[in-house]
Amino acid sequence: MNDPVAYLGAMKAIGAGIAVVALLGVGLGLGNIFSALVTSVARNPGARDTVFPIGILGFALTEAVALFALLIAFLILFT
Repeated sequence: MNDPVAYLGAMKAIGAGIAVVALLGVGLGLGNIFSALVTSVARNPGARDTVFPIGILGFALTEAVALFALLIAFLILFT
């Protein structure tokens, strides 16, 4: 039972779990981005046209990290 191939499924699950840890940072980052966006528009509604595109760009770049982490986890699991 010391054959490494026997533990391959467990090793894949642990590796995918470690890869998905990045999603914790993504969730915190998205919460921070939209919290700052809502606060800035609430304080100065006239700045909405300037602040909103920057918030959406931050959302897109942060969400890309989540997609990359998910892609790596799926690659680990299914290859």
